[in-house]
Amino acid sequence: MIELIDKLVADQDLTSHELLDLLVNMDEVSKAYLISKADEVRRANYGDKVFMRGLLEISSYCKQHCVYCGIRSENKNADRYRLTLDQIMSACEEGYRLGYRTFVIQGGEDDYFTDEKIVQMIVAIKSKYPDTRVTLSLGEKERGSYQKFYDAGADRYLLRHETASDRLYKSLHPKMSFDHRMKCLEDLKAIGYQVGAGFMVGVPGQTLEDLVGDLKFLKKFKPHMIGIGPFVPHKDTPFRGYESGTVDLTETLLALIRLLLPDVLLPATTSLGTIDPKGRERGLKAGGNVVMPNLSPIDVREKYALYDGKICTGDEAAHCRKCIEGRIKSVGYQVDMSVGDNINWRR
Repeated sequence: MIELIDKLVADQDLTSHELLDLLVNMDEVSKAYLISKADEVRRANYGDKVFMRGLLEISSYCKQHCVYCGIRSENKNADRYRLTLDQIMSACEEGYRLGYRTFVIQGGEDDYFTDEKIVQMIVAIKSKYPDTRVTLSLGEKERGSYQKFYDAGADRYLLRHETASDRLYKSLHPKMSFDHRMKCLEDLKAIGYQVGAGFMVGVPGQTLEDLVGDLKFLKKFKPHMIGIGPFVPHKDTPFRGYESGTVDLTETLLALIRLLLPDVLLPATTSLGTIDPKGRERGLKAGGNVVMPNLSPIDVREKYALYDGKICTGDEAAHCRKCIEGRIKSVGYQVDMSVGDNINWRR
């Protein structure tokens, strides 16, 4: 295992068989070595910086039926909301005051937010705060829509590929197309966005071979950002009652991603903190270098329930920032409030 990890560090790649060997046979000693190497590589590329993004969840309406998700259209118990432009701008004003220079605009696939409304929102944010980055995470669109958002000033787009397995994708997204998902990612990259992909860890039906496929896809696609986190079940979905994914496997995969793609922006996700009180800290130590505290109005945060038990739903934005800053410093890193672009990206 140590020899394979050293080979990965040197070559920034392994065969599928070698990656599977690591996932199957990783023991405590080799895992500690893997995490130490991931930390060395992130420090070589980004120093001890952890970039802070302000997250805004603008709509809990969604037309899709993803079987793991609490805001899926078929969940009649979901408490739906949409933020107005005034609410969005008010949250950005508070975030800017607190030092955030990236706003992550996330929401379900909600047709109420037409291209025109999204463009209006982007223009409003970038006009008032020209020294910021706007990241969108609004699901699948056609290329023309992505182009409009980019031309309006959007800088980044997060669209988890979910899985590189067509079989698993169909089981998770029964009314969506694996090929269209991949086309969306290719379109985003061709347009010029900083693109984020990613996947859940431990979702029902996923195998270690599937995870190896995800790693090989990411290595080939080379996104600028990669978001992974453990699957956490929601009580109002077909996956209620299933076990969550684990922090152990997630941190192993974070470390492998850091070594495969040394320059990637790699969040320590909220879902890690949901299943383990020290989950985000463990994610940072395994190669993560981004966190995304919530700027959404407190009265809607619990309604954006992709999974059960989500943390920080009742915290004021200022408290969120202070809390996560303390966590970052506790494991030996420093908060960076700059726009925090991928080091190899130029618009």
